[in-house]
Amino acid sequence: MKQILFISDQLAPLLQAARKSAGLSQTELARRLDLSQSRMSAIELDPASMRLDQLLSICATLQLELVVQSKGTPESKSSSPTGQEW
Repeated sequence: MKQILFISDQLAPLLQAARKSAGLSQTELARRLDLSQSRMSAIELDPASMRLDQLLSICATLQLELVVQSKGTPESKSSSPTGQEW
């Protein structure tokens, strides 16, 4: 899966889909991250509320990779869902 995100709200369905694809409930993922299930739910509902270290831990647990690259690289141009440069 490869997804370019432009706003934090785009992260919610991606994290939820990755969790479900891994066969994990919110409770199980929260346990692995040493979080409460209610905190995991809050993160999925409002990803902007999580800290960077939480995002990195979630990505590691769900076997996701966070890539930061300059805009305008050939890879980002071909992957942009809207074809728009921000």
